[in-house]
Amino acid sequence: MEAKTKSRHLAEISANFFKLGLVAFGGPAAHIAMMDDEFVTRRQWVSRQHFLDLIGATNLIPGPNSTEMTMHLGYERGGMWGSIAAGVAFILPAAMLTGLAAWAYVNFGSLPQVEPLLQGIKPAVVAIILGALWRLGRKGIKNWQLVVIGAGVAVATLLDVPVLWALFAGGAVGMIWLLLQSRHAKTLPLLLPLGTAVAQTNPDQIPLWQIFLFFLKVGSVLYGSGYVLVAFLQNDLVDRYGWLTQVQLLDAIAIGQFTPGPVLTTATFIGYLLGGVWGAVVATLGIFLPSFVFVLMLNPLVPKMRNYVWTSAFLDAINAAAVGVMLAVTINLGHDTLTSWSAWFIFGLATYVTLRTRLSSVWIVIGGAALGYLFHIIF
Repeated sequence: MEAKTKSRHLAEISANFFKLGLVAFGGPAAHIAMMDDEFVTRRQWVSRQHFLDLIGATNLIPGPNSTEMTMHLGYERGGMWGSIAAGVAFILPAAMLTGLAAWAYVNFGSLPQVEPLLQGIKPAVVAIILGALWRLGRKGIKNWQLVVIGAGVAVATLLDVPVLWALFAGGAVGMIWLLLQSRHAKTLPLLLPLGTAVAQTNPDQIPLWQIFLFFLKVGSVLYGSGYVLVAFLQNDLVDRYGWLTQVQLLDAIAIGQFTPGPVLTTATFIGYLLGGVWGAVVATLGIFLPSFVFVLMLNPLVPKMRNYVWTSAFLDAINAAAVGVMLAVTINLGHDTLTSWSAWFIFGLATYVTLRTRLSSVWIVIGGAALGYLFHIIF
């Protein structure tokens, strides 16, 4: 009887999170709102207070917040296997759709009728990242010390200091500074809203184990937002190793905005460019594997995590550092993208819509694609 109950729970968990993964557009904040409605209000898997505690805990560990929330909820419903089932079911739709998009991109992306769409998408993506930066800054930068930390990390990133060093230096220095300033630092949950021409890559050039280890490293240290992933990719895959071009990076982000689920499935797209189907598989495994490990270790400790002042201070500082990294990324991508009046027009319109409305980013990207194609026809 117990085995049948467990099996039913795993089937229930898998079905619910697969369905959520199919419709989870709009970024982590939207994903978490859907989870609150489905699993707190309707299904009552956890209390709202515990749900809020889980949100706060995800900010203390690396990885994508909304994906880790699915793993936490799966753990609450079905233990370790429930956590694994929930995470896999939520990631799978986005990974499959992104992999399909990568295949289409490699095979058809250079066609004239596709390029105008992607040319319109790129400035819209920069606007979406700018909007995420604005909302993150408003919630995460709560005092002048955090302004200094964020600005310092932004400057360091623009000066080519490795992103990981900049993030953790900002987090460590900021934690000490904030603790010295106040013994009453409090952590606020941070919900992140989580967008062309094709240069063919040779899957035989880069060993699969190198692709896996790179994305495993990124998944192990990625704080702040899925968009901070762009900084790691630009710093290593574009600037250091030369595995990707700047254009391919922008295209990966852009196509990632069309798919539901976690933005980190951008790794699936890039993995396909670097190593074909198996490259996509190992990149996806690498970037999400640390989240499963972290959640399985953290979930039993969640009730105690809110009691430690130093974790609150470190979280404040690491979020400020993430804002700085995102600022540097926005500047770099904007410099490479906004090179014509049409790009500036699309960027300005997309920025207005991003900041002044609640329209989903997927519609902003679709609108950018439509304008790009329209400008191509007219001009």
